Amino acid sequence: MWLVFSKELKELLRDRKTLFFMIALPLLIFPVIFGIAGFVGKQAIDKAETKVLKYALVGGIHAPAIIEDLKQPDKFQQIEIALDADYKTIIRNGLVDFVLVIPENYSADVLKNGQTKLALHFNDAGLNLVYRRVSEIVKNQSEKFKHIAFDSLGLDESQQTALFKPILLEKVNTADNRENWGEKIGGMLPYLLFILCLQGAMMPAADIGAGEKERGTLETLLISPIDRNKIVFGKFLTIAFAGTMTALITVASMALWGFVLSQGMAIKFVADFMAQIGLIDFVLIFLMLVPVVAIFAAVLLSISIYAKSFKEAQSYMGPMMIFVIIPIMLSILPGVELKGGWAWVPITNVSLAMKELVKGTMDYFQLFAIFGSTVVIAGALFAFCIYWFNKEKVLFR
Repeated sequence: MWLVFSKELKELLRDRKTLFFMIALPLLIFPVIFGIAGFVGKQAIDKAETKVLKYALVGGIHAPAIIEDLKQPDKFQQIEIALDADYKTIIRNGLVDFVLVIPENYSADVLKNGQTKLALHFNDAGLNLVYRRVSEIVKNQSEKFKHIAFDSLGLDESQQTALFKPILLEKVNTADNRENWGEKIGGMLPYLLFILCLQGAMMPAADIGAGEKERGTLETLLISPIDRNKIVFGKFLTIAFAGTMTALITVASMALWGFVLSQGMAIKFVADFMAQIGLIDFVLIFLMLVPVVAIFAAVLLSISIYAKSFKEAQSYMGPMMIFVIIPIMLSILPGVELKGGWAWVPITNVSLAMKELVKGTMDYFQLFAIFGSTVVIAGALFAFCIYWFNKEKVLFR
């Protein structure tokens, strides 16, 4: 068995494509994701905040104060439009970014005229910050109107506050920073880790099964004095080793780049997130990935044994992504928690456990169910793999 494992491992380490998926991709994926997301997000927000918005004003004669506030050439540019212009059409054609319609009853005397409703026509699909930038101007005017009304009623500041909000519902969040961050990020983590582990195991699996058939070396291996079960075990260990190394490198990369971005580059949200995660959490995430990798290795080896060629093996392995993503998607559905029957559902339970670990709300007794179910499934799949490898009509179909 160890002879087969040693031989397969040497061939594995000679393959540059496999090394890329097993080592380089996990090392680069996190800085690339964080870097691209941060850069693109910042560029989009900066562009939306500094863009000179072209606008049309209808009924502006009723609100001279708003006209004055909009006179900011570095932020707004007024465009004259026809009285019967179709607002939706001119916005879609890019003539203006928004149309602000001010009604005739617009007045600072809110006690007499009541509430005034302004209509802001704009395309809210995408990041444009039109509503936020216009609402800042409207909000300033609204505050002035409130103070005028309250002063005319002779109300002091305390009475004004009470009149504006007679009952205040104070929000007291019992979730700490870690739980908040965990809810936002913990659900995304399994997508990256599982897919990288599967990708890391896929290339060697296709090569040491179907690849050997293509090269004609499988027959040589079968007539050697090594027991067939040991051959399968050696190949299984090689694939599991590749997947486990990918998992280890991925988790280590996540911790390393999290440390670099939080301490070296002082990125606040990364620093807040990393401050909540301990070393033991990273270790547990890695350990939970090991039996999952064993499941991947057994399934991939079975496929590779069945396939006639490397290309055919890859075509069978591609759809496996769907079968991995579906259990992960279940873990982010409302009401799905790491308790009861869900703790025994393979892959879904590991996804839920990763989220709970990041949130800091992990029930460690559930680890028995998680490891128990995944180890049993991995063992059953490996037993099938041995059975599959011993069938001549499968090996030489």
